[in-house]
Amino acid sequence: MEETTGLTPLRVLPSPAAIGDYLAEQLLQRFEHARRLGKRFLLGCPTGRTPRPIYEEITRHQRDLSHVVLVMMDEYVPSSGEPWSCHAFAQRHMSWNAEVWFPDPNDPAAYDQRIADAGGIDFFLLASGATDGHVAFNQPGAARDSRTRVVPLSEATRRDNLKTSPAFGSLENVPPHGVTVGIATIAAAREAAMVVWGESKRLTLQRIRAADRYDPAWPATVIHECPIREIVCDKDSRHPERSEGSSVLC
Repeated sequence: MEETTGLTPLRVLPSPAAIGDYLAEQLLQRFEHARRLGKRFLLGCPTGRTPRPIYEEITRHQRDLSHVVLVMMDEYVPSSGEPWSCHAFAQRHMSWNAEVWFPDPNDPAAYDQRIADAGGIDFFLLASGATDGHVAFNQPGAARDSRTRVVPLSEATRRDNLKTSPAFGSLENVPPHGVTVGIATIAAAREAAMVVWGESKRLTLQRIRAADRYDPAWPATVIHECPIREIVCDKDSRHPERSEGSSVLC
């Protein structure tokens, strides 16, 4: 399998709100272009704290997104619509008139086929775990050719998710498994942006930037495999001794 390597652009913005403004504008332009062409637009979506400023800005614009498909990355297993579930997150933070897809833990392989039948993912928003670099529920060691599947969740991932969703209450309430799109599923998107903000994400930004291709030890490095890609971060996630700029190359 041919792998895309080389430099990934890094855009440094002053705050999470600025990241939300920038990426929402980029996506709304792409949504509108697809609408004018009479095409569906498939957007790969994470849940959690990282994408909230983007979703809030898209919501604020109140556009007709009936031609957009939100291809959600993952869900806990088991999950029955609890307030911490990815389904509940989408209902709270992505209340658009868009179609929403979730992978089925009982038939995960069907998700990749559904995506392929729809023409593939146009743009994938990505976020990284702070302490182990997980992306979606792909844990360290995830294979480059992995597809949608059910996986066990490491304690590091579950602790990250507990911080994201205090509704869990305690670590023992975070489910031990999840259904997730694979690394190959993500890398097949036409475009992708890895979003990183906050001091807690300094380690993951450093690890991503230290690589130039997918490193299974840090799954968020999948961004380097996407054909058109960008890392978008805020100044707090940069290493404190580095000078700030509006745009540099990773």
